[in-house]
Amino acid sequence: MAYRGYIHTPVTQSDMKWGLQQGAVAGVVAGIVFAAFEMLASAFMMGPEAFFMPLRMIGAIALGPEALEPGYSLLTAGVAGVVVHVILAVIYGLIFGAIATMLQGPGAFIGLGSLFGLALWLVNFYVIAPTTFPWFLDANPVVQFIAHTFFFGAVLGLWLWKSHERAGFEGPTA
Repeated sequence: MAYRGYIHTPVTQSDMKWGLQQGAVAGVVAGIVFAAFEMLASAFMMGPEAFFMPLRMIGAIALGPEALEPGYSLLTAGVAGVVVHVILAVIYGLIFGAIATMLQGPGAFIGLGSLFGLALWLVNFYVIAPTTFPWFLDANPVVQFIAHTFFFGAVLGLWLWKSHERAGFEGPTA
């Protein structure tokens, strides 16, 4: 059984249920913010025609590298990209939601969320992508660091902290 270090009480089944439910929601929210940042950054750096390239790249995980080709249906690649992206965001949200059951305070949620996003970037881009999805190696690493750490991880932590606060878990302990 996991323990909350700040008050030395066990994490209950109810806590875990909260963490998983709220983690899934937070994953979707952070995933939307992340995707919006990625699409805007892509258009800003490479021109308006590149706006949907992040969705094509994510869609290519399921459809294969041909989804990156301009002649490939943008609708098909985009829908596949959204579906894959949301599934991954929910999975990552569930994982962080389980971790969040042991946290208290905005610094812990947002700080650990940012570290979680950083870890996702490192694993996804430097462990998985080189052998499985090499087209992600074409993405700007600075933009990817910012996107994963701040526009996914920090948003994930912030959303969970605010949810924690709304649920009444945050506040005076005296």
